Order: sequence, then C-alpha cells, then structure tokens
Amino acid sequence: MTAVPAFAQGASTANLGGIVPVAVVLGAGGFALFAVSALRKLSRDGRKAQRQAQEQIADLRALVDDYENLIGGSRELTIIWPEQPGMAPRLLGQAASVLPPGRQPQSVLNFDTWLSGSEAENLARLVEQLRVEGRPFSASVKALDGRLIRATGWLAGGGAALRLRPAFAQPGTDAPVSSSNDRESVLAVLDLLNRPAFLRDASGRLVFANQPYLDLCRTLGKPVNAEAPAELLDAKQLQAHLAQCRGSDDAVRQRVTLGKGGDFELVDVPVAEGRAGYFEPVAASAAEKADEPSFAHIAGIIDALATPIAIFNARRELIQFNPAYAALWNLDRKFLTPGLDERAILDKLRTEGMLPNQVDYHTWRAKHLESYSRKAPFEADPWHLPDGRTVKVISAPAGTQGGVIYVFEDLTERLELESANKAMTNVQRETINALSEAVAVFGTNGRLALSNPRLSALWKLPMNTLGANPHIDQIADASGKVLQDGAKIWSDLKRNIIDLNPTRTDKAGRIERTDGRLLDYATTRLPDGQTMMTFLDVTESASYSKVLKERNDALVTADRLKDAFVENVSYELRSPLTNIIGFADLLAGTEGDSLNERQKAYIEYIRASSVTLGVLIDNILDLASVDAGIAELNPETLNVSVLIDKARAGLSASFPEVSGNSTNLVVEIEPNLPEFIADGTRIVQVLYNLLSNAARFSPPGGEIRLSVTHRADRMLFIIEDEGPGLTDELRSAILTRLDTPSAGGRLRGSGLGLSIVRTFVNLHGGTISAQQREPRGSRIVVNLPRDSALAGVAE
Repeated sequence: MTAVPAFAQGASTANLGGIVPVAVVLGAGGFALFAVSALRKLSRDGRKAQRQAQEQIADLRALVDDYENLIGGSRELTIIWPEQPGMAPRLLGQAASVLPPGRQPQSVLNFDTWLSGSEAENLARLVEQLRVEGRPFSASVKALDGRLIRATGWLAGGGAALRLRPAFAQPGTDAPVSSSNDRESVLAVLDLLNRPAFLRDASGRLVFANQPYLDLCRTLGKPVNAEAPAELLDAKQLQAHLAQCRGSDDAVRQRVTLGKGGDFELVDVPVAEGRAGYFEPVAASAAEKADEPSFAHIAGIIDALATPIAIFNARRELIQFNPAYAALWNLDRKFLTPGLDERAILDKLRTEGMLPNQVDYHTWRAKHLESYSRKAPFEADPWHLPDGRTVKVISAPAGTQGGVIYVFEDLTERLELESANKAMTNVQRETINALSEAVAVFGTNGRLALSNPRLSALWKLPMNTLGANPHIDQIADASGKVLQDGAKIWSDLKRNIIDLNPTRTDKAGRIERTDGRLLDYATTRLPDGQTMMTFLDVTESASYSKVLKERNDALVTADRLKDAFVENVSYELRSPLTNIIGFADLLAGTEGDSLNERQKAYIEYIRASSVTLGVLIDNILDLASVDAGIAELNPETLNVSVLIDKARAGLSASFPEVSGNSTNLVVEIEPNLPEFIADGTRIVQVLYNLLSNAARFSPPGGEIRLSVTHRADRMLFIIEDEGPGLTDELRSAILTRLDTPSAGGRLRGSGLGLSIVRTFVNLHGGTISAQQREPRGSRIVVNLPRDSALAGVAE
C-alpha cells in the first residue's frame, strides 16, 4: 500500500478550493462589523470626553474671571510675567491707584516715568533678582507725586508677580494708619510692621497682635496667644493709657519701660471701630551707652580672626562683627551697620534662603533669641543650611549689661572629613575581617590595637579577650592555656613587637606548632610606630605541595622511561622486525611451491603480524614526535584514489581476509573532486587505521564502505561499517590514547590506531566525529581542509 501525498489528491484539492473563499469572505465581514462597532464606541467616548473637557474649561474660565474681577476691584495693581519667554506681562487691578491721573496702564512698566531715578533703579533691580534668581521681596518706593507705594514681589509658578499699592501710612502723617481705612486694611498694615503692633476694638480690648508683638511677649515671659494677646503694660499703666486715649481723637504718644525688653515709645492712634498702635524702640541715652560693654579695644583682634564673630547688645542691636561673619552669610558690609536689629538680619537671611528650613520660622527665631536671657555659654544644635553647609552656633553673654556674643563655625569640611574617615575605617575594617590571614596590630605600648576574627580562630582565643586590647603578655598567657607551645611562641614574637629600634627591619618566618599546624608569619613596622603581624595557615598547602612534588617527580621519571622506551623501540625492535618481514617474504616467494597449505598459512600470519607490529611501532614514534612538538606536515597535491589504494594494501597485509570474501570493502569517490593538498603519508595512516578498526568490528561478510566527497573548501572521508555500533569505548578511543581491542572486535588491531587518527586529523586542521548507524553499525566522518598548507598546525 503506497501513501499518496495530500497535495496529489484531486478530490481533497477541489473541496479545499471551495472552502477557502467562503472562509475569507466570512472573516472579512466579521472583522468589518467588529471595526465599525469599535469605531462607533471610540467616537462616542471621544465626544463625551470633549464635552466634559469643554465644561471644565468653561468653569475654570468663569473662576478666573471672578478672581480677575475681585483683583480689579481692589485699590492695587498686580503685574504677572508668564513663564514662557517673549510673552507680554498681564496687568490686573486699577492702574490709577499707582499712576498719576491720565497715564496709560502699560506705562507702569516704565518705572522711571512715575518713580524718581534712584527709586526706579532700586525697584528694577529687585524685579530682576525676582525673575532671574527667584528672590521674593517687599519694599516701599516713593512716587514722583510724593506718595509712598508698597511693592511686593513673589514667584507665581514658573513666572513672577509684582503687586503695587499705595502705602497705608503716607508721609506727613503721625499715624501709621488712618481712620478712614477699613478694618482689613488696618490689619494688613499692622501685620507687615517689623515692630510690635496691635489693634483694639471700641471697648479697648486687644483683638490683634502681630508677630513682633508676640515675640516681645515671649521675651517678657507673658502668655503668647495670637487669638487673645496679652497686655504688655501693667494694669495701672494700661488704665491710665486707655483713659488718655478716650479723651483724645489724635495720636497719643507715651514712653514706657517694659523690663528687660527695653524702653519704647507707645504710639496709639484712632482707627475705624477702635484704635491701633505700635511700640517704637527708644535709642539708649549717652549715659546708658556708657554702661554698655565696649569691644573697641579688641576690634582689631576680632577682625583678624578667621572665625565668624558677631556681638549684639541687650537691645539686640549689632555693635561688632568681623569680615568672616559677613563672608559666612554673604552679607554686604553696608547692610551690617551698627545698631541693626538681629531680627532684621535673621529675616534677611531667611528671605535669601540662608537659614535652616523651618516649619514655624517665628517660633524658631524666638527660641534662638533666648540666648539674650542666658547667663552661661550655650551651644545650639548645628544649623543645616539649604546650600549644604553645616554651621555650629555658640552664644555667650557679652557682659553685665546684657547682650550676646555669637561664634560661628563652619563644620561642613570637618564633617565631610569625618564622614570620609569613618567610611574608610569601615572599609578597612571589613577588608581586614574578610582576609584569610590573621591580622594583629600592636601599639608602641605592646597592647593589641586591631585584630580580625581570623586571629581568634587561628589561636583559639575568645573575641571578647581580643576586644579588650590586651597586652601581648596577656595574649601569651591566654594562648598558653589552649595550646601547649602557645606561650613560648608569643614570647618569641614579643621581641619583634616591642623592639623600638628605628633601624629595625621587617621579619618573616614559619611556625610549626605542636598541634601539627604550620603558620607563616610576617612582622611589619607601620609608619606611626605600631607593628602589624600577619599569620597564614599553610598546613594544607604545604601538604599539597609535598604531594604535588612527589607526583611531579613520578611524572618526570615516567617521561624519562617513556623516552628510553621510544628509543629502544626505534633502535632495538625495528632491525629484528625488518629481518622477520624480509625472511617471511623470501619464504613466501622463493619457497612457496615447496610449502604445504598449513606452512603457507603460518607464513602469512608471520607476515601480517610483522606488518601490524611495524604499524604499532610507527604509531608510537609518531605520537612521541607529536608530544615533543617536532611533528611536521609535508603538504603536497594528492591523488585520492592512490591514497585509498595504499591504505587498502596496508589493510590487506594486516588483514588478509579483507582481500578475500570475508569482508566486503566498497569505495565510492565523488567524480571531479577538487585539488587536495595534504601530507600523503599521514592521510594514508588515517585511512588505514579507520579501515582496520572497521574490519575488526565488522561481522564475516559485512560491508565496509569508504566514501569521499567535498563541501565548499572541505574534504570529507566517511567510513561506515556493520559492526555492533558506536560504543562508549569506541567514542573514548577517538578522544583519548586508549584503544579497546576487547570491545567486541573479532580481530586484533594496532592498539593506538584511533588516537593516531585524531592526532593527524588535528595536525591538518580538521575534525573527526563518530555517529551511530541504524539499525546497526557506526559512521566515522573525517573533515579536512582541501589545502592543509593554509590551515597550519592545529596542535
């Protein structure tokens, strides 16, 4: 029964041809329906998302319009510079509240048209710092018409904003506020004052206090509560002051003393629905200034110091500082004028991003200003500045009259060095602990300064004993308790450790302990005078070295015997063997007619065995020459048929039955083979050994096939037999120098034949592989380059 391919069956082809178009039409229709459905759904979702986006945009636009209307209704002007470069700034609010009447709103951007020259330059500089460096600011500028304009700049997202509004307190008025302004404006102005300010309702009760007022409460030890501010005046002073205010519609001025807070001038003016006031610090009198501590006699010394120093009096006024202080905080010396309040310095540093980031800045500042009430030097927690620096701050009383001396130290470099040193120490510690050698570092006093766990394991000493920095004598005593000769060994090592001679040299040696351990030690003198000792357990390596030396000696002896054996084979066996072969040929030729059949058979066995022995001797000599590195190839153009004939002749001499009917040798040579360049003698040996191996394992009457073909620039010799197949012994014989004549072969072989094959194939730059044939037999493939002269020597 013969199977017919599917494509040859006419009926099936007809059926398939009818089904395919139908399947294509159905698939296309289904895909079209799915695509239309998906497109409709995507279209509906897109329209829905677009409607939602439009509604959100409309809501946002309405919200923006509300905000712009709210800003436009106030008596102020806001200028917004967008983040995108090249876009014109936006103006929100009433330009008339800032500009003189009749001016266009856009003219507000030309500061010199409504401000004096110096004021315009100052505002332009502040705006440039805001837009370029991101520095917010708050300042007051005087317009050409004499009005005081309050300017506040801040960052708005990626852009910048500037708010301009007339100041609540205009020049020529006694009061910082006017009764015509509303309550919210009054609160806004009081909150911006840098001096203690407050607001009272119509009944005289405090309803608002700014942060400087609360700071003054904290200094005076009064309760700090922004919702219910405490009175700074005592009950009698407060009653008299309120009575004076009720009897006057003008500003009331009164000088008051607030304990350690100092002297102030209290200014109280009427406003809508109440009164507002502030405390103005009063400059000290000449007599009071005479009592203040003077640092003029050490001013030169302070200026020469590299340590930043600043001195403030009891009223927190700056009285002395050195250039290092100004450089530390990057402050202009023109700004650091005598009498400058420390709070103003702190506020400026905070504005410029020079102080530590704080959640509640005012609470932090008040805690820092507690240094004025301390009676002893105090070191605060280090300041970790935004620019990465770390500054230590030490405060100390400036004298009996109060005041503070601040000493600043930049710890950045020291902390970096300490961190680097700690990291390096940890790395060194981990490195020493990971060493396979035991390490011990002794100080000049003979005490153990550093060790690793390996020292504890090698000398059987507890880690807690070594961690207590014991003296070397204590280590000797402890070692003597666990090792028989431990105390003596350490006593001998002590001489090298406590030797303080500056000319001493490093020493090394080997210790053989009574427990059988061998230790190599080395004593190294360190630059700081300490001594480092290292111990390495070489017991196993010494044993390995001894074994390796013995084996090497045995190999040398074996190699010498091999050389002697090869020499004997070459000179002692070849001459007798040549005689035997010669006499056997003579008997077979001249005396052949006078010999009976048994005698002729014996003569043939003698000749075959002699040839086999000759081949074996040649193989041994060839292997010896390869091992010695003196084997060379003699490439020449070869005739493949001649090579096969020579191998067949050698096979017939070694196995006479191959030429008879016992084994069938079939040779197939591809016609028009390309030129083959190789060492003919070596190739004949390769073919002979492979054919003889196949003859040994082939059954009587079995076929041995030798095929010669080529692929590209490679020549292939393929030997196939019908023997028992590819065994592990045969595969091992191809890869090693061990042949296995007992692996099922019916005839004896040369013993080293397959090893010779591998060696000569490698010399030609080729490969050899063995495969299993089905149902039985083996297949050997020799792959050689067509030109071995170009391939070179592979081994």
